[in-house]
Amino acid sequence: MGFFKKLNKGLKKTRDNMSGAINAALYGKNEIDDEFYDELEEILVMADVGVNTSAEIVEKLRDAVFKKNLRKAKDVKEEIKNIVADMLSGGETIDMVTIPSVILVIGVNGVGKTTSIGKMAAMFKEEGKKVILGAADTFRAAAIDQLEIWADRAGVDIVKHKEGADPAAVVFDTISAGKARNADIIICDTAGRLHNKKNLMEELAKIYRVIDRQLPYADREIFLVLDATTGQNAVNQAKEFKDVAEITGIILTKLDGTAKGGVVLAIKNDLKVPVKFIGVGEGIDDLRPFDPKAFAEGLFEEDTDED
Repeated sequence: MGFFKKLNKGLKKTRDNMSGAINAALYGKNEIDDEFYDELEEILVMADVGVNTSAEIVEKLRDAVFKKNLRKAKDVKEEIKNIVADMLSGGETIDMVTIPSVILVIGVNGVGKTTSIGKMAAMFKEEGKKVILGAADTFRAAAIDQLEIWADRAGVDIVKHKEGADPAAVVFDTISAGKARNADIIICDTAGRLHNKKNLMEELAKIYRVIDRQLPYADREIFLVLDATTGQNAVNQAKEFKDVAEITGIILTKLDGTAKGGVVLAIKNDLKVPVKFIGVGEGIDDLRPFDPKAFAEGLFEEDTDED
């Protein structure tokens, strides 16, 4: 099954929740009235789009309906889809030009952080890039072991120390190995703890200093992994992490298991952080770069077959 078909299938719960409700609200309408706009706003909020973003979508739609004199339900729905695609666009491209480039990945336990790193490594390798992983989430032995399993699955090198080791030292050794082995991309699994912001801030600052010294001109991305099934809690988590880290993008996992896919809009619009990757399954190729247009299509695509 191709990724776009997987995306459409993965968004089915969200689509049924949001698009189905919009269809019902539009059914039998001869004109688009205030009652519909109120209902639409409620539908969007319930789909975890967020209060502010939902209100903004409704206002943009009001404006478009008036200016374009939209009356037919299918035209109104198409306009909503275009507004969503436009709102999600911008910043989703991944600029990894320097050799090597560095990606730091953060996120709390259980969101699919290590799994996402493994899938990302496999994707870059598939593109012909040489990838090396650094197991710098040294707080849990399980995280190191799991990353080693994924490195093996993806067929890429890994640098690791023992549990409890200094994460910055792991990053230093990973960069050294990356340089020696002519790696294109260095991906480091870093801290997953939020309960002590001061410690996390200091740990990340130390890692940044290592990168600044070792690879001062390297392209750098800092990805936060969020679990889509947690809805608005994911947005709150992102706000917390934004306080301590210079997040450049979001990896949103488990979209296939939730009706809360609207949270993508809340993250992009409320937090002004672009979604870079989305996960729609457990397979090694089920994490892919985020495509706003394809995502919007998937949200509003009419179901045909579900095979």
